[in-house]
Order: sequence, then structure tokens, then C-alpha cells
Amino acid sequence: MKSGFFENSLYLFSTTMACFAPTNSFSLPHKAKKVQGFAQMKVFSELCNRNCSITQHNNIYVSNGLRDVFFDKHKKNTNMIRESELVLAADGSLYHTHLNGEQIADTVILVGDPQRVDMFKPMFATVEHETLNREIHSITGSYKGKQITVLSTGMGTDNIDIVVNELDAAVNMDLERRTAKADHRSLNLIRLGTSGALHAETAVGSIVASEYALGLDGLLNFYKHDNSMLEEDMTEAFCRHAHLPQCFARPYIAKGDSSLMAQLAYDCHKGITATAPGFYAPQGRQVRLETAITDINGILTSFEHKGNKIMNFEMETSAIYGLSKLLGHRALTLCLIIANRESGTFLNNYKANMAALIEQTLDRISQI
Repeated sequence: MKSGFFENSLYLFSTTMACFAPTNSFSLPHKAKKVQGFAQMKVFSELCNRNCSITQHNNIYVSNGLRDVFFDKHKKNTNMIRESELVLAADGSLYHTHLNGEQIADTVILVGDPQRVDMFKPMFATVEHETLNREIHSITGSYKGKQITVLSTGMGTDNIDIVVNELDAAVNMDLERRTAKADHRSLNLIRLGTSGALHAETAVGSIVASEYALGLDGLLNFYKHDNSMLEEDMTEAFCRHAHLPQCFARPYIAKGDSSLMAQLAYDCHKGITATAPGFYAPQGRQVRLETAITDINGILTSFEHKGNKIMNFEMETSAIYGLSKLLGHRALTLCLIIANRESGTFLNNYKANMAALIEQTLDRISQI
């Protein structure tokens, strides 16, 4: 553009830029007259009846409060999370779960298998919402007057990282504005899963409630947190006991919610659940590849801290407990034992056992 345009029409230009500039500053081309620019901005400020302060740095004219006249909603918000960090689907819901806060009940049951979500449907009086995306299948409905969401996570702490963060974002973030809500909403996250027992006396078909979760996965090490939120004394005791190789992620231990434990698991086996980052070598299984630790199961079964023993092995609970602690949610895991690693037994057909655990848990949730 020619400089004459700015000399004759700077007022219109300043007005337009004040409306549409993405920040509180805008740039004028080098040939624009500094004095005229100041004069036009002063006139505009007076016409807006605003006490605006205007400065100029390397041809950048900054007006404090000028843009507020037109587009308050476009004011730069330093708390706004960028699109690449809080990723949304085309409909404005969370990218992986395809959920928003209105579709999530205060109590969320987490299961691993997407097909297991269908087991809840005949038990629900109504199903108001259902989504399916990859391995994440969710329904929200009512059971004996209680609103409950059921959601499949798939396997592993990496999937839990996605699911728990997106559940929290759905209820505690304004997804349109990409900012945190003023009022925090706390969820009950209850995992119903399957697991392998580490002690011979824990028979297949029994239920283990995870009072604590031992994370061998390393996930929580990626999140800044205060160690007082976790069980640091127990973690240190385990590290001294296990002598894991230095190349392994530092373990962490998080506690489940005591109130949920008392309400839902009063008649279950209780103890520490070890969460592994895989099914084979991380749980001591050797097929064609040798394990780096010759007896990981022996290390776990021989650990005891203040009467607490490691009861079982699975792949999700440490991330659920750890992230719930950090995000302000309540969490509990109930696992159906389908394998006993000590005795070598396995429960092949456990669908009826799982259905019984589901119905029992729903009944107890409905009374909370």
C-alpha cells in the first residue's frame, strides 16, 4: 500500500485495527508518519471517551484499553489453553472421549474392555447418552435413581492418562473459552477390572480392593506434584526393598479414597495393587524374550509396609489414583481375580463373575 493511504485514512485504519488486532498492539508500516499516527490515535481515544495511554516502540503503537471499546471477548487471556494443548473434536467435545461436562455423571465407572460397557445397559433404567471412539466407549444413564457414567479406557496407564485428563477437562474447563472454571467439580472414579493375584491364598473369582497403588509405569513422574500428596514413606521403603535397576522409572505409590473404600469394598480383600507398564516382562512373564528382572513377582510378594502387602498385578490403577489425587477427584479400584500367579490357576469364563461384581457395585453406588 502507498503511504498516502495512511496519511489520509489513518483514523479509519486505527479504528479497524483496534477492532480486529489479536493483541493489544498493532503495527503501522514504516512510511506512516509518527506524529500523525499519534494525533489520530489521540483523537480516536478522545472520541471513545477513554483515558487511553499510547506509547510507540519501533513503529508499534500500543493503546491500553482501546480495543475494549469493541471486542471485550477477544481480549488476550493469558490463562487460555492453546488448541494444540487442549485438543477438541469438531463438535467441541474432548478429542478422544468425545464428551463434555453435561454428559458426565458425578460417578464414573471405568472398565478396560469397550464391550464390557454393554453389560451395564440392561441394568440401567435409562441411557441418556452414548459415545464410541476408538477403544473409548461411554454411556450415561440411571440406576435406581442414580446418574452414572460408564466408560471404557482400553489397557494401560497411557490410556488412563488420556481418559482421566479429559474427564477432568470436561467438568472443570470452559471448553469454548479454553479456561478453567471457577468452581471445581470432583468426580468419583471407580475402576472395575480384572487382575492377577500374587499370593496363593487369594483365589481366582475373589475381589481385591486397591487400598494403595504402586506405580511401576513412571507416568506420574511427568507431572509436577508435591510428594506429600503421595505415599512417600511407603515409596521409599519399596525402593529400598526392590533395588530396581537405575534405568527403570522411579516407582510411586498413591492411596485410594477411604470413603469409597468403606462404602463399596468393606467385604473385599484389601492391599496394595502393583501397576505394570505392560503384560509380559513387566509382570514377570517370559515367552521368547528374557526378563531383565529374574523374579519381579518375588520382589513384590515379599514386600510389606505397616501391614500392607502387594496383593495383585494389573496395568491401570496407579495412574488413576495418582492423577485423581493431583486433580482433586476420588478414586477406587475393584478387581476380579482371574489368575493366580503363585498357584498358576486361571479363570477362563469369568463373565458371570464380572456381571455379579457390576451389579453389586451399582447397588452400593446407588446408596451413596
